[in-house]
Amino acid sequence: MGNETDKNKVRLTQLASAAGCGAKIGPKVLAQVVGKLPKFTDPMLLVGPETSDDAAVYKINDELAMIHTVDFFPPVVDDPYMYGQIAAANALSDVYAMGGVPKLALNVVAFPNCLGPEVLEQILRGGADKVMEAGAVLAGGHTINDKEPKYGLCVTGYVHPDKMWKNYGAEAGDILILTKPLGCGILNTAIKAEMASQEEIERVQKIMAKLNKYATEIASKYTIHSCTDVTGFSLAGHSLEMAKGSRKTLVIQSEKLPIIEGVEEYAQMGLIPEGAYRNRDFAGSEVRSEIKELWMEDLVFDPQTSGGLLLAVPSEEANALAEELSGMDIFGGIIGYVTERQEKAVVFE
Repeated sequence: MGNETDKNKVRLTQLASAAGCGAKIGPKVLAQVVGKLPKFTDPMLLVGPETSDDAAVYKINDELAMIHTVDFFPPVVDDPYMYGQIAAANALSDVYAMGGVPKLALNVVAFPNCLGPEVLEQILRGGADKVMEAGAVLAGGHTINDKEPKYGLCVTGYVHPDKMWKNYGAEAGDILILTKPLGCGILNTAIKAEMASQEEIERVQKIMAKLNKYATEIASKYTIHSCTDVTGFSLAGHSLEMAKGSRKTLVIQSEKLPIIEGVEEYAQMGLIPEGAYRNRDFAGSEVRSEIKELWMEDLVFDPQTSGGLLLAVPSEEANALAEELSGMDIFGGIIGYVTERQEKAVVFE
């Protein structure tokens, strides 16, 4: 009877043309389109689209600024409740990447008629539980019919205008810390191909569903020169945004990269998501790679879903911060450093 139940279970990933943040429009196309749109200016807009930062920040007064963000994507896992958790954690992450605290969230839902209301309920329950864990309030949202399910959140958070983190501002000598291991795009590709073990599925789901709240709470006790979350544009793509915005070079030491167990095997088999190739094309001539293994090079362009924070921290504080972060059940590690601008914006050693 248990086998029959499994057979009849809806596999959400089979309804998705791309998984999670791998569904993002490529950064190259996006840059071409956004560059042609009208520019909005307002002295109270502290962070807009110009620096490709994680969220918009609008100043209310000298003590308070609002962080606004929206993120949603197709199923990255088959379990509806877990999908809801991961999508919500990913959307909330943009607020944490600015050093803020989420306060208000709205659901964004596209849902096919062929799936029952109990599936939608589980997706929304997963999202609600993550919003509750974040200490924010979920206050409704918007739904439409669509042949492909999609779910995420619009999130508003608070931050002190003088204490927000930006994806630029890294200084030469800073140490780079990544708070989650890499490779979820590759593992999710293996899951969609029905090649991953149950243990691997549970491992990557736990990583994606982990709120960046806990890393932000720890990091906020230290000096953070720059921060971004590593999501669909990959470690290489988000590092490039930080490097260009900071007018510095990020040097990433490949032997130090934290990698989810099982990723190397699938990467060597060629289970690379399409988004990785778009990310590689976007990074192009501004990234230099000295990585010898092809699978490792694919990894640094792998689109991450609900990935970790990339922090640029003064060298004198980096070890203490990394040690404190290592007390979390999920952690990445120190992965490189920042130099004055070299010929390339990002260098993988």
